[in-house]
Amino acid sequence: MALCEGLGGGSSLLWPRVLLFGDSITQFSFQQGGWGASLADKLVRKCDVLNRGFSGYNTRWAKIILPRLVRKGGVLDSPVAVTVFFGANDSALKDENPKQHIPLDEYAANLRSMVQYLRSVDVPASRVILITPPPLCEAAWEKECLAQGCKLNRLNVVAGEYASACLHVARDCGTDALDLWTLMQKDGQDFSSYLSDGLHLSPKGNEFLFSHLWPLVEKKVSSLPLLLPYWRDVAEAKPELSLLGDGDH
Repeated sequence: MALCEGLGGGSSLLWPRVLLFGDSITQFSFQQGGWGASLADKLVRKCDVLNRGFSGYNTRWAKIILPRLVRKGGVLDSPVAVTVFFGANDSALKDENPKQHIPLDEYAANLRSMVQYLRSVDVPASRVILITPPPLCEAAWEKECLAQGCKLNRLNVVAGEYASACLHVARDCGTDALDLWTLMQKDGQDFSSYLSDGLHLSPKGNEFLFSHLWPLVEKKVSSLPLLLPYWRDVAEAKPELSLLGDGDH
């Protein structure tokens, strides 16, 4: 007897998705307490949260790979929300880190190009959230650089220039934006506790990012139903009546 005999029936269940696209700060976001993991927990049984973070990547490389991640097609190919979170590597100093550095004008053009590409594959700007790089704690990051045998290769003021460019692109393209660089330094507060090594997020920084990102994501996914009925609502005598419908009641 075939192992799968007796299974089948019902239509395929469309499972929406939220796409997180970025560098290491996105890649690490599914670690314990990470902002991506918190999003996935918040949206469980409503949509999949896909981590497409690439450690060390900049917008020049991101622009090249985006069409491999999102293509024009059916409902499943069109995310209900996309975060685009680059700049921490683009803003590296050219003289100290030429491989990751991207000139400011090109950074903005690359972000704009990615938003335009998403629009071309039926992901409108209203579904996109651009996130600025966080501030840089130079003292902590310099220790990391020296431990690797190099000089300090990033500056907070430069990260701020890239954050500003990101916000300009968001305004021009009509996307939402999360100004992490400004929020973490609001009222001159000490932001070092938000960073684990001066560049990447600490547990507190992950919590901070999630708390500000969730309201932007929530308004894009608020209409999504819970997929498949609550267990108490499943018809006891004939569960297939409950489980083989559209999945939202």
